[in-house]
Amino acid sequence: MSDIICTSGSKTRCSSKVNEDTESTAWVAVFSLTMGVFGLLTAEYLPASLLTPMAAELGVSEALAGQAVTVTAVIAAFSGLLLPVITRNFDRRSVLLGLSALMIASNLLVAISSSLTILLLMRVFLGVALGGFWAMAAAVTMRLVPASVFPRALSIVFSGIAVGSVVAVPLGSYLGGLFGWRSAFFAAAAIGLVTLIFQLVTLPKLPPRATTAGLRSVLDVVLRPGIAMGMLGCILAHTGHYALFTYIRPFLESTAGVNADGLALLLLGFGLANFAGTLLGGWMMERSLRATLVVMPALVGIAGLSLAFLNVTGLGLALLVAFWGLVFGGVPVAWSTWVARSVPDQAESAGGMVVASVQGAIAAGAAAGGFMFGLSGIIGVFVSGSCVILVAALLIMLCVKMPALRTGESKTAGVHL
Repeated sequence: MSDIICTSGSKTRCSSKVNEDTESTAWVAVFSLTMGVFGLLTAEYLPASLLTPMAAELGVSEALAGQAVTVTAVIAAFSGLLLPVITRNFDRRSVLLGLSALMIASNLLVAISSSLTILLLMRVFLGVALGGFWAMAAAVTMRLVPASVFPRALSIVFSGIAVGSVVAVPLGSYLGGLFGWRSAFFAAAAIGLVTLIFQLVTLPKLPPRATTAGLRSVLDVVLRPGIAMGMLGCILAHTGHYALFTYIRPFLESTAGVNADGLALLLLGFGLANFAGTLLGGWMMERSLRATLVVMPALVGIAGLSLAFLNVTGLGLALLVAFWGLVFGGVPVAWSTWVARSVPDQAESAGGMVVASVQGAIAAGAAAGGFMFGLSGIIGVFVSGSCVILVAALLIMLCVKMPALRTGESKTAGVHL
């Protein structure tokens, strides 16, 4: 208690001490949100490295097993729009803790699933948790930290996406090779448990607010001039990428004969390069947001076509896969920046819109990839997916308007709790 009892001559020092303690607590809570995003994205991406053994044990095709990604993404898209509205009368801390618990349950039940039907049902639960948590993360971050540091805090929260992309696929491939594919989902449940405990300790109470976004506000954002065209470009870019990424393991195994150990190393290289790509994207955006939005997806399309037609192996294959990860790393960062600059006054609505767009794109990419896999094989997946990305880059270059920077924009982004 001595830290908060002030004499008349020490009020300034006491106030400074209280502010420092409050700020420190807030940043720890921000990190707990990062862990939540990381755990959810890790769980979402796991099937991309486990399609072959999952399909073999469950007695289905790899294309059908790939719908574990599709189901999660479809549900997450709706959850991102609906869950903030459905839970608007609940404390946000309780909602986030409930979503983390749902993530744990989903991973545990997937790990013991005896059929594809049960597995897909359990992935529905993950989709609910993923969409709701992601949609509310930005608005909760605004309540945890002062407005002046909100952009930095938000970048920390969503760095969990990049770290998840680094860890999930190689972790799944490595554990699947050693102990079977189910072990990867047990590991994801363990990550979720650590996250839940940390959030339970660090997140403050966050009473509901009357300004929680509704579906009408999301529609209003979409109908603003230029927003719909921008989101179409975002959806196409992500659809093409996830058509390729969902089926990366069958591609590497069938075209280059990569074994489990080699696959883990290639996917680790992809993930590390993807993380570096988020930094590269930030550097590029400081110079030109338009160039970032156009060039990076275009390079992803070129990388995909190169993998399909150049028949590279060994070091060349590793470098090309890493290049793909690097240039895609900046794509989500660039679109988040574009949305934030375009609709700075509707953070929660924009959050739900982005979640719905990206998760819808993941679902469409995985579903379209599965269709093309069955129709024309894995090469057809990579050619068609790459062409979709190149079309997205062309659309962005010709039709998407870039928002103007606003004076003092970063200082009005958040509200201190």
